[in-house]
Amino acid sequence: MNKTMVITVGWLLATASQAQTLGDALEQAWSRHPQAQVFNAREMEAQARAELAAGFTPTPPKISLSNASDRLNAATGKDAWELEVAMPVWLPGQRAAQGREAQSAQSDVAARRTAQRLQLAAEVREAWWALAGARHALDLATRREAAAKTLQIDVQRRYKAGELARVEANLADLERLTAESEALEAQSAVRQAEQAYRTLTGADAPHLLAEEAAPAPSVPAMPHPQLIAVQAQAQLAQARLDVARQTGREAPELALRWERDRGDAKSTYANSVGIKLTVPFGSSAQLRRESAAALAEALQADAELVLTQQRLELDVARAQREVQTTQRLLIKAQERLALTEDSLRLSEKSFALGESDLPSLLRARAADLEAQAHLDQQRIARAASISRLNQSLGVMP
Repeated sequence: MNKTMVITVGWLLATASQAQTLGDALEQAWSRHPQAQVFNAREMEAQARAELAAGFTPTPPKISLSNASDRLNAATGKDAWELEVAMPVWLPGQRAAQGREAQSAQSDVAARRTAQRLQLAAEVREAWWALAGARHALDLATRREAAAKTLQIDVQRRYKAGELARVEANLADLERLTAESEALEAQSAVRQAEQAYRTLTGADAPHLLAEEAAPAPSVPAMPHPQLIAVQAQAQLAQARLDVARQTGREAPELALRWERDRGDAKSTYANSVGIKLTVPFGSSAQLRRESAAALAEALQADAELVLTQQRLELDVARAQREVQTTQRLLIKAQERLALTEDSLRLSEKSFALGESDLPSLLRARAADLEAQAHLDQQRIARAASISRLNQSLGVMP
């Protein structure tokens, strides 16, 4: 699990030790994911294949017992018993090929499980930062609403004292109504984002959302889970092709037979023991069909391996550019906020002294709120871009 960092966006985030991590959210989502149980069953199937390949025979031995008599006909006491124990025999190379197939199947299940978890991690990451963005918007709208109400009270007081015109009082009322509407819309957006998160993870959204650490440039990248999954699929396809080539017909059977019979009631039973070997004829059409299907699967897996490698390289390059861009935009947003905060302080001082009108103050306040919103959006955008970079590199939360 990655070491977590924290974004300081109002009340949104706190220290990493206090915040629930993305890794926790992924575990919650995976515990309710339908594929989790499917992979458990696939793993049991692969284990059973391995046990079968390690067995002494390709299929379990068979036993048969038969009896023949003339009781329904002449009833002279003729009686015969036959007992046969048949044991299938491995074809040359068949056991080793099926053992490799079983081992490849186990590796394939494990690789596909990890790749599926990574795919789910992408959904969790997007839901995580969508929630962070919605909460940020609500926090900003709440602050704007509080500032608008404070301004309205001050303007109404000065209007009643004859210091301001009625049009300025109306502007203050309009600012309050606009801020209240934006706060209501932001609350609705937060509820929707929390519902989406709850649908994905089955749990309420945490109050504190921690940022992922950016991957260290000096640390070599681990093999991507999706690439490993495609490689495992290619190996499994090749193993199945080998099994098809080694299994041109059904397994021969070696049987031990025991017979006990008598000709009539006056005769004694005679016992005999024999061996029977059954060798099925191979079917060239069946062999060609199975080999062709396995070969097609192997060729498709090889082609997907090349395409996956190229796609992952492009995804990493794009994610790296996105992190660099959001970092530069974050610096510009910080510079912009410093300027708007200074302008707002000057406008508030000028309005309090009666040197400027209310529209000028409202414009300065709107510019400052927009700059705050842009800065917080860039902080979240940078954190989300780091998560996408980790996702493109195959790093789990």
